[in-house]
Amino acid sequence: MAHTFLLFNISGGEFIIVALIFLVLFGPKQIPTMARSSAKVIKQVRNATNDIKREIMNSAEDQKLTEVKKTIEEGHDALKEATDSIKRGTKI
Repeated sequence: MAHTFLLFNISGGEFIIVALIFLVLFGPKQIPTMARSSAKVIKQVRNATNDIKREIMNSAEDQKLTEVKKTIEEGHDALKEATDSIKRGTKI
């Protein structure tokens, strides 16, 4: 069974054809510049994606903290009510 080279879901032969088309269209001098520009864009997209992931994680963490705080406040209110009830019951 032969293994085929796949990059972006294209085979090795298709990749060579695309590379030749780029070479003919843009020339050998422009390809390195285009590759650097493409790398910068990919890096910026990756950084933006990481920033979005970080914001989502922080938002989820904030939501969890809000839920925990609400639960603690509810427990505090119930405990205060119980202690007030006990205090009222012990007063003569």
